Amino acid sequence: MKLTASRLRENIYSILDQVAETGVPVEIERKGRTLRIVADQKPSKLARLKKHNHFVGDLESITHMDWSKEWSELK
Repeated sequence: MKLTASRLRENIYSILDQVAETGVPVEIERKGRTLRIVADQKPSKLARLKKHNHFVGDLESITHMDWSKEWSELK
């Protein structure tokens, strides 16, 4: 993402948080030069997963299912 120095100044804390969370560097144009803000370590892929608070289907239907046809003991 490329920003101007003015845009960085307006939102510096949210931009720094975004770089720390995503690991995506930010480029700033200043006096004809490009400066980069880069996280020293990229976050793990698991840390970047978004939590989903929903389930597709009816939860009650799962708890009252007859699983005996699906289950077989290991012999």
